[in-house]
Amino acid sequence: MNSRINWNRNAQLAVVLLCALTLKLCYSTASPNQLRWILAPTTTLVELISGASFEFESHAGYISSDRSFIIGASCAGVNFLMIAFLVLSLRTLWRSRPRALSWRFIPAVALSAYLATVVANTVRIAIALQMHRHPPDISWLSPNQLHRLEGIFVYFGFLLLLFAVSEKRTLDRTSSWENRWGLFGQSLLPLAIYYAITLGIPLANGASREGSGFWEHSLFVLLTPWLLILPAAAFRFCISTLRSNCRQ
Repeated sequence: MNSRINWNRNAQLAVVLLCALTLKLCYSTASPNQLRWILAPTTTLVELISGASFEFESHAGYISSDRSFIIGASCAGVNFLMIAFLVLSLRTLWRSRPRALSWRFIPAVALSAYLATVVANTVRIAIALQMHRHPPDISWLSPNQLHRLEGIFVYFGFLLLLFAVSEKRTLDRTSSWENRWGLFGQSLLPLAIYYAITLGIPLANGASREGSGFWEHSLFVLLTPWLLILPAAAFRFCISTLRSNCRQ
């Protein structure tokens, strides 16, 4: 029985990784026309939130009515979708051991990751649009650097939120290691996958040869997530300490 469960789990892991790889390969060559399955709902929500109006132009993307802002292929958030899918899938596989796990978890996780991506993308683009209309007066960051910081902050923030919600549903099965390290320990899985997708794959593809631009981007990717993890972990630790003291 155990060997059958292990075989089933290994097969599920292989399918999850194959799905992520296929998504990555398709996205690397996809045009805005081929990404309307995620750009269209995102743009609709951005229009509802911001009041802006966009029209789709073939092979370009969704362009604002004043033609000053475009939601194109690079705004699709497919990398976030892949990261969210991997985080939820790998966590589900790990938590379900050593019992058998239905194959239905894969489409369920894919749907959750897709919905989370549309919401995260909407928030990121709506903020970017507002910053485009009213540029903040931050002299020590260029507009490109500020845009990069905002994107990483929103995406990783939503990744942590998504992971926290999934953890809540299985809180009773949290390991003693995770209990001991709290939010910091629980953040290591999404952080590791985030680094692997956003830095590991580009490095493997030779992105380091692009020069200082890549290394500047890498620095933002490496440091920005900690602006979320450390304050949130400290806050959660303080709350837990206060609750423990109140029970005594």
